[in-house]
Amino acid sequence: MLRALVAALMIGLSIWVLSSARSGVEISQRLVGQTPVTEYAQAGADGPAVVIAHGFAGSQQMMQGYALPLARAGYRVAVFEFLGHGRHTQPMSGDVNAIEGTTRLLVSQVHAVMDAVTEGDAPVALLGHSMATDILVRAAQTRDDVGPMVLVSAFSQEIDGSAPADLLLITGAWEPGLRAFAVDALKMVDGSSAQGPTASDGQLERRAVIAPLSDHVSVLHSRTGRTEALDWLDRFYDRSSNVQILPTGWALLALFFGMVLAFRPFVALLPDRPRATVLLTAWQRLVLVLVPAIAAPSVAVAVHPTFLPVLVADHLMLHLLLFGGLQLAFLWYWRVPLGGFSIAAFAIVLVWCIVFGFALDRYAANFWPTAGRLWIIAVIGIGAVPYMLADAILAAQSSFWQRLVFRLGFIGSLIVAVVLDFEGLFFLIMIAPVMVLFYLIFGTVGRAAARVSGPLAPGLALGIVLAWALGVSFPLFQS
Repeated sequence: MLRALVAALMIGLSIWVLSSARSGVEISQRLVGQTPVTEYAQAGADGPAVVIAHGFAGSQQMMQGYALPLARAGYRVAVFEFLGHGRHTQPMSGDVNAIEGTTRLLVSQVHAVMDAVTEGDAPVALLGHSMATDILVRAAQTRDDVGPMVLVSAFSQEIDGSAPADLLLITGAWEPGLRAFAVDALKMVDGSSAQGPTASDGQLERRAVIAPLSDHVSVLHSRTGRTEALDWLDRFYDRSSNVQILPTGWALLALFFGMVLAFRPFVALLPDRPRATVLLTAWQRLVLVLVPAIAAPSVAVAVHPTFLPVLVADHLMLHLLLFGGLQLAFLWYWRVPLGGFSIAAFAIVLVWCIVFGFALDRYAANFWPTAGRLWIIAVIGIGAVPYMLADAILAAQSSFWQRLVFRLGFIGSLIVAVVLDFEGLFFLIMIAPVMVLFYLIFGTVGRAAARVSGPLAPGLALGIVLAWALGVSFPLFQS
């Protein structure tokens, strides 16, 4: 009862904060060509237009932290999705390593969105994160209607001592390389070394801000970063805003933790299935970590599948299949039982995951697949289901540290794959944070159900959800 009350309180307070961040803001969707655009504005707002772009493997929802306070300050904000990302049905294409390839297409997207939202108004402000920072800088080079720019976690070789003219750089405290780049961008302006975080030569003005306690993703909800962004735009447009920057990042963490905590009371409703347990020796656990961690990337890289229209998804499907398949084979050989299948456990875990996905999609990141991704999710499931089934079996009878070692073994196998084919599998590195979040949230829920009703049903449910999460996380791509 106490756990349920704490969970309800956390969820209620979190939703109150997240809903307050939307207070007074009208949110609408439209298409610019084939590009999904979400517009945020107060009723009758006539403030300057702001175009916001997400980073690689991002989505419109990830940029709400900046879009909502700007809209509440009277700006007319448009957030769009790059080709292949989120709910954009048209894949990325071209050479991702060539300026005249994929980059040119993304720059054209920025131009199209800017043309659709400016309507001859004052200079439009641009705000982007990560990959988008370079795209926005390049898009601004050929236009004379660009106002202030806010670049979050920026890196672009197109930033020099002559452009962009009015630039704010926001970097997370835990992004040392990008922090160094921001400092270099200030040093390009005369006198920057003497003026601290702000540099000006009369024509160019730049400022570099460090967002405390922030990494490459959490920087999108930094109160410091968002306050600085609003102040930067207000200074350029000679506006004065009195908007409270709400702690949406902490609210998201509390919401997700509260939802995990709220799952516990439902576990008590599951039928308790007596099951035999075969305790694994230290040697057996070592085999379950090392053999798949070496064999899975070695074989998957050698086979090099390239049939799925999503970056590295085909490799990941085979990688998961080999890793999980080997673990299941060892567990079968050592006669570790799966136990019976509980329909109730399968349903409760799957329904909870869907409800969690709804909250994630509304407040944090895209989770609902477009119709064209459904078959991709099904194919990824060929590998995700056996992997999560093995993970559920091991998690149900392992201590925290043992689970940590098992899961680090999989993360390590991804690193081995990148080392074996750095150019082809570089983007596989970005799977690691997705997997860490999956273990922390969905893995915790699955283990709670598995300890009551056995690992078979939760493992199958989480396999489906893992395929779903991976299938919507990475951009569609065709060469």
